[in-house]
Amino acid sequence: MVYSSEEMKGETETDRFFMKRAILLASRARGKTSPNPMVGAVLVKKNKVIAEDYHRMAGTPHAEALVIRKAGRNARSSTLYVSLEPCCHTDKRTPPCARAIIESGIKTVVIAMHDPNPKVSGKGIRELEQAGVAVKSGILEEKAQRLNESYVKFVTTKRPFVTLKVAMTLDGKIATPEGQSKWITGEKARAMVHRLRSSVDAILTAIGTVRSDDPLLTARIKGAGSPHRIIIDPDLEIPAGAKILTPPPETTIVMRSPTDYHRHSDLEKKKMALAKKGITFIEYEGEMLDLAWLMDRLGEMGISSLIVEGGSSLNARALQDGIVDKVLFFIAPKIIGGKESFPAVGGRTFRRLEDAISLRDVRVKKLGADILVEGYL
Repeated sequence: MVYSSEEMKGETETDRFFMKRAILLASRARGKTSPNPMVGAVLVKKNKVIAEDYHRMAGTPHAEALVIRKAGRNARSSTLYVSLEPCCHTDKRTPPCARAIIESGIKTVVIAMHDPNPKVSGKGIRELEQAGVAVKSGILEEKAQRLNESYVKFVTTKRPFVTLKVAMTLDGKIATPEGQSKWITGEKARAMVHRLRSSVDAILTAIGTVRSDDPLLTARIKGAGSPHRIIIDPDLEIPAGAKILTPPPETTIVMRSPTDYHRHSDLEKKKMALAKKGITFIEYEGEMLDLAWLMDRLGEMGISSLIVEGGSSLNARALQDGIVDKVLFFIAPKIIGGKESFPAVGGRTFRRLEDAISLRDVRVKKLGADILVEGYL
């Protein structure tokens, strides 16, 4: 495909035009590159695209290497637009991109954002500049960072980026007093939730949701993978026939560690039976699970992004334990009413408005008859 920038005025506008294309290409790999970032690259010569591509999955060639290979000798004296700083280290399965860029003869590299990975951060740019390659960075930086927000969190903290997803009525209810919650939102909102599931590594829920809804918690999108399912079930009360226990995808149960297995023979038998079905376990000590501790364990498992899909109690605990980075509230134009109906967030009440949790960078979107409110903590 050939793009012309004849109507553009000035270098900055040209940079933004081609960087927007690089970021769009990167987004095609959403949910497929973890724990790697999504990266797109566009190679331009005389204001025309000579090659473009994106990183498809971990272990496969990076976007920069792909466009250099496509362009061949024509890469010499061109400008490379790339959504993330080119890598420069060898502690991975693919060769360093900075060296490939230098050897190809590319004249200028325009970068959206620095790579927060300590093995790369600033070093890739420095290597290019020392080899005489002109480098410009920070073009559409915010857009690039939002695309790779999970990668940024994971590579700097070793914890997953956590999104709290809630579907509720106008009056803030997620279920009737009898526990009925299907379906509060409409088809467009539910379709977006399935796309969201396909883009993350894991879903976190609790035994209460499993009991009341018996969910699969999969991404029902053709050709898309489903996330690892994490169930908080302290006393291993999950019914043997629960849908969530059917692989694939993988399922992990987070349970309280019994102090004496000899006194809990039935529990141990149930655990062994589930293990034979492929279920894995994370055990914790003490009466109450610390969700921050759990995020460390999930990070050690390589889970870089996670959605919380639970009930009032889990939503409250996730906010209380400070693990939530982003919220997605799907609001249906319905009113349930009643003190016994389940609120979106349970737990303790803030006595003063100034103590309430506030969001930043709030966005509002209409999805059919429903409204999506998205924001960061």
